[in-house]
Amino acid sequence: MPLMQLNVDGPFPASRTKDALERALAATPAQAPVVICIHGYKFSPHVPQHDPHDHILALDPGTDSPKALSWPRGLGFGSGEADEGLCIALGWEARGTIWQAYAQARLAGEALARLIWTIKRPVQVIGHSLGARVALSALPHLSEGAVGRVILLAAAEFRSTALFAMDSAAGRSAEVINVTSRENDLFDLMAELALTPDHGASRTLGSGLGQELRGWCDLQIDDAGTRACLAQLGYMIPEADKRVCHWSPYLRDGVFDLYRTALRHPEQLPIGLLKHLMPDAPAPRYSRLFLGRCTASLLSFSRKASS
Repeated sequence: MPLMQLNVDGPFPASRTKDALERALAATPAQAPVVICIHGYKFSPHVPQHDPHDHILALDPGTDSPKALSWPRGLGFGSGEADEGLCIALGWEARGTIWQAYAQARLAGEALARLIWTIKRPVQVIGHSLGARVALSALPHLSEGAVGRVILLAAAEFRSTALFAMDSAAGRSAEVINVTSRENDLFDLMAELALTPDHGASRTLGSGLGQELRGWCDLQIDDAGTRACLAQLGYMIPEADKRVCHWSPYLRDGVFDLYRTALRHPEQLPIGLLKHLMPDAPAPRYSRLFLGRCTASLLSFSRKASS
């Protein structure tokens, strides 16, 4: 079973979920990875047209949306290899207003922590947008070593919350790759204007935390210097072709080659090496917006926004 679909709904994880999880883990070799994938805003496993399990969290998405790129396949699941490991697609209620979804993401993070306790072996996590908030919200509720690596994609979360999460037992032992892009600056600005951080006023993670924090690496994939460094490691990521895009960190060509190695074979991409290679001063915030007239609509974060 390369892919297991779970939803945060009611008491979680329920006994039947625990039983299914135990069976899946028993069939997963001890050295194989367990990767948890977490979607972001506007998805709901209870609304068919917005179901993440038929979209980015599916092995074979049932929609022709250009954003429906399979994360599990991108991460190497569904190959049929005995040691491919287990991918857990975690669905949670992320519809409604941005304020409702932001609050729900913290609760989903607590549920994620309970799930990881149930798994009883180190896991890797990847989350986009508010899915990154889910991932970070789980860390303070976990023990040292419970989470190996976390990849945050255009995180809809604040620096203060990330620092709080990293100053926990699980956070101090985890490694976090914070994937950012100046294409997401408009969304970061809207989050800063609309949302109240859990742990004090700060900018969003699009501004990064800097490379001084142990176990943390900011990776700005639209920065020419960053892409040149990644190319030296064999990861070819093309230049950004948009001024505004919230989904670039998983739609851009070449990024899943990087994420697949980072999560499956972390020894091949040591966090210290990545931090050492990254430019000291990547492109400043809003630099891409000022390349020309911005036509993105603020409705992207409204109730009418598409997934």
